[in-house]
Order: sequence, then structure tokens, then C-alpha cells
Amino acid sequence: MTHSQDTSATLPCPECQAGIMRQRSITYFTWLGEELITVPNFPAWVCDLCGHREYDERAIAMLNMLLNPEAGKPARRIKRAPQSDQPKRNTTHPRSTSG
Repeated sequence: MTHSQDTSATLPCPECQAGIMRQRSITYFTWLGEELITVPNFPAWVCDLCGHREYDERAIAMLNMLLNPEAGKPARRIKRAPQSDQPKRNTTHPRSTSG
């Protein structure tokens, strides 16, 4: 029986060129305004030699969506003036053009 090799475990480090990038779960730190946010078990690629980190793009996009100040707020709706029961009158007079 042959073993299939995991090619993701053999990615060279783009920083030091000597280490191997391996997928790990780490604690991700970021600032949101003046608050430090920590996210445990965040997917990342970490060099086994120099420690260089590259974060999973999809996880970063999802985190940015969650940390967006507008997240969870209802969509903004355009307010319209209340309709009255009386028909509107045309208060402007169209200009007639002579031909």
C-alpha cells in the first residue's frame, strides 16, 4: 500500500527559504480601534525554522466580516414620506414650446 504525500507540508518558507511552512492553529492578535482582539485556534501557515506566519485568506475574510462595525445591524432603508389619501396636485406648470 502506498502513502499519499501531503504536499502542503513541503511548502518552503518565503521569508527564510530554508524552513518548511506547516499548517497550525495559533492565537491571532489584531487591534480593533484601541482594543486588542485575540482569536484562539486560528488557521495559519507557520515556518518551522524562522516562525514566519501566513494567515488563511478565507479565515481572515470571515474575521474581518465579524469585526466589521456594521455587522449585525439591519440594512439601511430609505425612509419615504407618508402617503396622503388626497391626490397630489401638480404645482409646477409645464412650459409650452411654440413650434
